[in-house]
Amino acid sequence: MRFSGALIFSALLATAGPCLAQDAPAPVLRSPVLTVDQEQLFNDSAYGKAMLAALEDEREALTMENRRIEADLIAEEQDLTEERPQMTPEGFREKAAAFDARVVEIRQAQDSKLRALNERRDEAQKQFYAAALPIVAELVRERGAVLVLESQSVILSAQQIDITQEVIARLDQRLMSGDEDSTSAPETPSQEQ
Repeated sequence: MRFSGALIFSALLATAGPCLAQDAPAPVLRSPVLTVDQEQLFNDSAYGKAMLAALEDEREALTMENRRIEADLIAEEQDLTEERPQMTPEGFREKAAAFDARVVEIRQAQDSKLRALNERRDEAQKQFYAAALPIVAELVRERGAVLVLESQSVILSAQQIDITQEVIARLDQRLMSGDEDSTSAPETPSQEQ
């Protein structure tokens, strides 16, 4: 009887252990190496989301402009095709060449706008990472680390050395309270018109 009571007590302790462990906060692992997911920082933080939203608005506006231009060019090409029977071959060739030249010019202009938008995204990411760097440095000091690696470049690591969520939380907190000038205004780089 005494043996079965001890067995039941042991079984209760064994099942209670994981439950108790869930309530206790995980200890901070002091490691000389930390990891951070830069893409997740940019995509999941309020600051990064604000930058991405502004860039997405620009991209959507450019897409709509491209669709409008495409529809106009299709209509113009259709008009030219309908006028062809009434035109001389030389007159048609002239108008067709002018139309083709305009299409090439428009395509180059729109491609240039897309390149500029991509450059603004790259610049926005640079600004974002410059704003996040002091927070990463803070966590490095707090954790006693000497190195931070991009988590996407690491094959295997302990989850406790990933500081991505902590950086996001601190960046968002500072953005909301305006503690840090570099994180107080989520703007995309100015457009060149």
